[in-house]
Amino acid sequence: MCEFEDNNAEVISVCPNKVKISVDRLEKFKRPEEMLKIGAYLRIEDNENCILLAIIENFSLEVNDNGKRKYLIEANPLGIIRNNKFIRGGDSLTIPPKKVEPATEEEIRKIYEDSLNDDVKFEFSSLSANIKIKVPVDGNKFFNKHIAIVGSTGSGKSHTVATIIQNAVNTKDEEKEKFVLNNSHIIIFDIHSEYKSAFQKANFLDITNDTLILPYWLLNSEELEEILLDTGERDNYNQSSIFRTLVTANKRKYNSDNTKIFYDTPVFFDINEVMNAINNLKNESKNSKAPNKYMIIDDSYKLEDCKTTVDSGISLSEEERMLKYFEKEYSFYPNKNQNIIKGDYADGTLDKFATRFQSKIIDDRLKFLFGEQSKKISFEDILKKLLGYSDEENTNVTIIDLSGVPFEVLSITVSLISRILFDYGYYYKRLRCENNKDEKINNDAPILLVYEEAHKYIPKSDLTKYRSAQKAIERIAKEGRKYGVTLLLASQRPSEISETIFSQCNNFIAMRLTNPNDQIYVKKLLPDTMGTLIDKMPSLKSGEALLIGESVIMPSIVQIDKCKNPPSSNDIPYWKLWKEKWKNIRIEEIKNEWYK
Repeated sequence: MCEFEDNNAEVISVCPNKVKISVDRLEKFKRPEEMLKIGAYLRIEDNENCILLAIIENFSLEVNDNGKRKYLIEANPLGIIRNNKFIRGGDSLTIPPKKVEPATEEEIRKIYEDSLNDDVKFEFSSLSANIKIKVPVDGNKFFNKHIAIVGSTGSGKSHTVATIIQNAVNTKDEEKEKFVLNNSHIIIFDIHSEYKSAFQKANFLDITNDTLILPYWLLNSEELEEILLDTGERDNYNQSSIFRTLVTANKRKYNSDNTKIFYDTPVFFDINEVMNAINNLKNESKNSKAPNKYMIIDDSYKLEDCKTTVDSGISLSEEERMLKYFEKEYSFYPNKNQNIIKGDYADGTLDKFATRFQSKIIDDRLKFLFGEQSKKISFEDILKKLLGYSDEENTNVTIIDLSGVPFEVLSITVSLISRILFDYGYYYKRLRCENNKDEKINNDAPILLVYEEAHKYIPKSDLTKYRSAQKAIERIAKEGRKYGVTLLLASQRPSEISETIFSQCNNFIAMRLTNPNDQIYVKKLLPDTMGTLIDKMPSLKSGEALLIGESVIMPSIVQIDKCKNPPSSNDIPYWKLWKEKWKNIRIEEIKNEWYK
């Protein structure tokens, strides 16, 4: 401890949440090698051999009638050092304290680096006021509780996400161990295709290269109808009812050994056969005298033998009719004859639905959902891909590139993957508990889902197109921790995220936020003990953040470590590029890439 000449600092009041200090000469008070500023640390020593550590919140200047200046410092008490150990809380300090001085680096280090056992320490940042001091978090409390990273464009949000994940996948229990991969499983929903450069060995799934296959038969009822029925059509009972009946019947056709098949059961069905049946229903005609006889033109009916046809028709039970309608699209006799009438659904109400249905399932942009590969891929292969398991090479990080996914199915894509991974955690827990009644760990391969630009697909909105993703991610937010499935939300517009999801986060990394609505929204969710620290959000530098939550010893302003391989989200140097020689852009090549 160095001694200060003319120690002219005096404590004039102590409260549980504030210490007020009067200083005659500020230049004599501060340490020569350090700057005294908001966020700097002070040590206050009392008569009981106890040191209070406090963080400066604000300065003010007082001038008396004689023109003499006096500086007033208000500081937030953090805790005390007693018996060489830091303890949170500062209301036990006796009055009057003996000394007030800037805290030493060793004392500040006790707050952070000595606050956690080595086996739970996870580091990705340093103290902004002194970057020599690392600010560890409790790795268990950080990852098994949901995380929110918020910050405006250019604040360093993507780099922060990359740093955290890179550090997580490179940490091993024992440094001497020779294994290549640790047991981390992280899935990144990458909406701007920027994380591939940060994780070059990741399992990269996208629709451009046909590596992302999400079969339609795993979609639940809400997701299926969201794609194939528009809002107006979904309110039409006939269309929704027929669709449910056909899908359920087709699932039972292909899964006859399973007696518990329902509309939402995630088993295979043939979407093209359902399309055949819809077209047959909208075109069918039947015998007016025998309504269960349907007037199909096939090999048993010849156009020249129309009279016989009209009198008889094909008699089918409801189940037989559905199975026959799945086979192909049939032609029906017209209802010009008085003995032939339109079928129950041949009144035009299915026409628009059938057109929309067909356009979706043949849309080349949606082949990752409805293409031929979606009929061949197994459920096991889908789950392995998402979790990073492979016969060739396992990976800790799976990047799901959403940049090529059409916007109208973006929310559904996120919903489906999220739901599959939540159910994985649920059923894995069930299996582990069945195999071992005394099992204490629900999931020994827990996963972290990283939702980049989360406001794009889980906004605070009542629109139908966001409903399925909101429900899936809200379920993870509320229940996922029990099953080893946690989430990390990253967003530049936190005020636009579903409040149900955001409020479940226990750890916050709040970077520079310039939008007043976002600032107010984040402040509402953060603890009141933050004091004026939270007011620094608009003025934080790139890479600086407020680190808050159950995993850190106390709220702190930190500087995030630089990531090893940055994501491709750097700002473009406009002025530098504009001053260079004119560049000839190959428009034809861009068009070819565009049209892929």
